[in-house]
Amino acid sequence: MTPRTSLLACLLLLALLSAAPLAAETRDPASHFFDETWGDLQEELAIARDEGKQGILIFFELDECPFCHRMKRSVLNQPEVQAYFRRHFRIFTIDIEGDVEMVDFQGNATTQKDFAFKANRVRATPVMIFYGLDGKPVTRYTGATSGVQEFLWLGQFVAEGHYRDMRFTRYKRQQARAARQAR
Repeated sequence: MTPRTSLLACLLLLALLSAAPLAAETRDPASHFFDETWGDLQEELAIARDEGKQGILIFFELDECPFCHRMKRSVLNQPEVQAYFRRHFRIFTIDIEGDVEMVDFQGNATTQKDFAFKANRVRATPVMIFYGLDGKPVTRYTGATSGVQEFLWLGQFVAEGHYRDMRFTRYKRQQARAARQAR
């Protein structure tokens, strides 16, 4: 290796090492996105009200679901997503095949799979359902979002109450149009 080649290799290595901190930091969704729960949604509603949240988000998932894993790996692990959603919602995950006992929003004992299938008609995953502080669903989104921006728009759509006036598809189009015009 010539001195010039060695110098170029060192400069390349230095450039790569200095660029590493610029890469986006990601954090585990289990500890930074989802809240811990004892499985009593009625109690979680009371906590959400006390904390001044807009509601509860439940992420219905299945262990083998590739779309659930993609959401966790590329969207729910982003600090900006975690900060926004934790500021506005209490957030829980429910396994649609889970036999874990829980209490629904009305105080009834059930299992995760019965709450998913019977009470919420969840058959595919992921499904994200936002519930108001009265325990009633206000917005449902089925499937993985296209990325961070769409998921943030979904959170804003609910947190800012736009679901009362329009469908998410229309809101998303308006947001995309506004973003293009701002460039």
